[in-house]
This record gives sequence, structure tokens and C-alpha cells, in this order.
Amino acid sequence: MFLSLMCFGHVTVMDEGRQKDLQLLEEIIDKGLKQKLVHATASRDKIFEEQKVLSDLRKNLETLENNDVNSLKTMVNLGSEVYMQAEVPDTRHIFMDIGLGFYVEFTRQEALDHISQREERIKKQLEEFTGVITQIKGRIKLAHYQIQQILNLPEENNTSSRQRAF
Repeated sequence: MFLSLMCFGHVTVMDEGRQKDLQLLEEIIDKGLKQKLVHATASRDKIFEEQKVLSDLRKNLETLENNDVNSLKTMVNLGSEVYMQAEVPDTRHIFMDIGLGFYVEFTRQEALDHISQREERIKKQLEEFTGVITQIKGRIKLAHYQIQQILNLPEENNTSSRQRAF
């Protein structure tokens, strides 16, 4: 069986084997690689959020330390943007979430040390996810290149297409 495709104004006749190869590559891109890319990007974004929270906490602790603040009045978000005034009588010790719903009491300096350690771990995780995302994008480009080869299309080259337009 032969299938004909319209490609850039030219009719191309394609055999069934090549058509199956195209379908397989398109499935790999759409159902595999793009989903992995979305998942990896979402995971990296969550890590970026955690990095931002830690950075803000570190800045706040450094401000308390540098200004020698031992008590504090603040507004606490109770949810749904409802706030309540709160007083913290002793800011020399804080409770930090260390994961899985567990909190540990730290002095300011201990908290800063713990934050630095977590920031290093987060930096490594971000590097790993960025590498995974780069690999997935490379595989997608490779699959697109293979599709171009199957269809006998010229390689996409922005400069050559611009030159043809003028």
C-alpha cells in the first residue's frame, strides 16, 4: 500500500513501512518525550519554589541577626488571605520544617547552617533536573530530525529560509 502526502506543494509517495516509522516517532515524541519533559519541568519548578522559600527565610534570619531583634510583631496569614496580628516574644529560636511534617527547634545560627546545607542539596537537584530536561529536549530534536529524514524534507535552517525570502 502506498500513501501520498502533500509536503511543501510536492506530492510524496510513502510506503507503509515509512508511514509506520513516522507514526512511531510521533508517538515517542507526543506520548513519551513531551510528557517526560512536562514532568521534569514541573519537578524542577517545585525545587525552584523551595529554593525561593529558603532564600527568603535566610534573608529574614540574617535581618533579625544583624539588627539584633529578639522580639517581633507580625501578621500571620490564617488562610484565604485572612490575617491576624501575632507577637513573637523570642526570635532567638525558631522551628523549621525539616520534612514529612517534622519540625526542629534551631537557634538562628543553627537555622542558617541548616539552610545552607539544604541550599547546596537543592542546587545539585536543580543541576540534575536541568541535565535531564536538556537530554529530553535533545531527544525530541533528534526525533524531529529523523522525521525530516523520512519525509526527505530539507533541514530547518532559519538563515537559509530568510535568504530565500529576499
